[in-house]
Amino acid sequence: MATTTSTANIELVKSLGADVVIDYRKDDFEKVLNDYDLVLNSQDGLTLEKSLQVLKPGGKLISISGPPDPDFAKQIGASWFVKLIIRLLSSKVRKKAKRLNVDFSFLFMRASGSQLNEITTLINAGAIKPVIDKIFPFQSVNEAIAYVESGRAKGKVVIKIK
Repeated sequence: MATTTSTANIELVKSLGADVVIDYRKDDFEKVLNDYDLVLNSQDGLTLEKSLQVLKPGGKLISISGPPDPDFAKQIGASWFVKLIIRLLSSKVRKKAKRLNVDFSFLFMRASGSQLNEITTLINAGAIKPVIDKIFPFQSVNEAIAYVESGRAKGKVVIKIK
């Protein structure tokens, strides 16, 4: 498994199981990585396009940051007009994926009790290691938001209700 991070977080992502860690401030991951079966993208459109380049033929790119694809439009029961707009929004990345003989899909994340139960099981088994940076009491919500916006968080920031 490979990932990108800043210099300050290299040891953290290695401790979470990354085999290959690329400092995005020093190296372009698309020039270092190749022949991957799967890429998960949560960044911007430029990173999405670069991610296509590290896949081997038949590989798959899944993005949670867009653009939405025609399958997503079908899943949500979009009108023909919205389907057309979504098709246009994703046409560039879909064409590039097709040219590279890889697959692109958009994943819309939504709350699911059954999936959260499965994730809890994986966390309890140690297969997933959540990283919690800081826990704030409910009264300190503004401070928590400011902390997240500062970009210093190394993991999730939690608001404790009780």
